[in-house]
Amino acid sequence: MIELIRTNDAVLLSFAESLMKDAGIHCLIADQGMSILEGSLGMLPRRLLVDAEREDEARRILRDAGLGAELRP
Repeated sequence: MIELIRTNDAVLLSFAESLMKDAGIHCLIADQGMSILEGSLGMLPRRLLVDAEREDEARRILRDAGLGAELRP
């Protein structure tokens, strides 16, 4: 899996996850458990991961939705 976004912004992650699901792209929000353990202080970012074979499509969808600045290189 490829990391596309790393952020503390739960709303942004939820939006990105929704876009992936609408497009039929399997995604995973990694580090959610660690984020919960740290007590909602927002210190530990969560990561949006997608299957490597759908990376280009996922990046295009996220850019089209205005999230291009959030994408990891």
